Amino acid sequence: VQLQASGGGLVQPGGSLRLSCAASGFSLDHGAIGWFRQAPGKEREGVVCISGYDRTTYYTDSMRGRFTISKNKGDNTVSLQMNKLEPEDTAVYYCATTGDGWCELGISDYPYWGRGTLVTVSS
Repeated sequence: VQLQASGGGLVQPGGSLRLSCAASGFSLDHGAIGWFRQAPGKEREGVVCISGYDRTTYYTDSMRGRFTISKNKGDNTVSLQMNKLEPEDTAVYYCATTGDGWCELGISDYPYWGRGTLVTVSS
């Protein structure tokens, strides 16, 4: 099981970025993918998750309406569209999988992680 996050970069407040998580070694039809982020000096927190079986999505309240997760079946990737970005969204963003099709609440429930991608929101 391997995951690779990409798409981070520098964006101005109010701007948008689209992150991608490429999965290999398993099918996203059977693996839930969660996006997490860790800001400097803060603990890692969950952002959103999409289940593997039925594509149900779960958003952290503060991201709901600004962030959208989607699954791209053709290339086994998951995208995270982030709009109306704020400086507080600056963090390293990671994708992870629970190893089965269901989303879980706890970070410790995600045994497989990819390398993070840095998102910096600044003017």
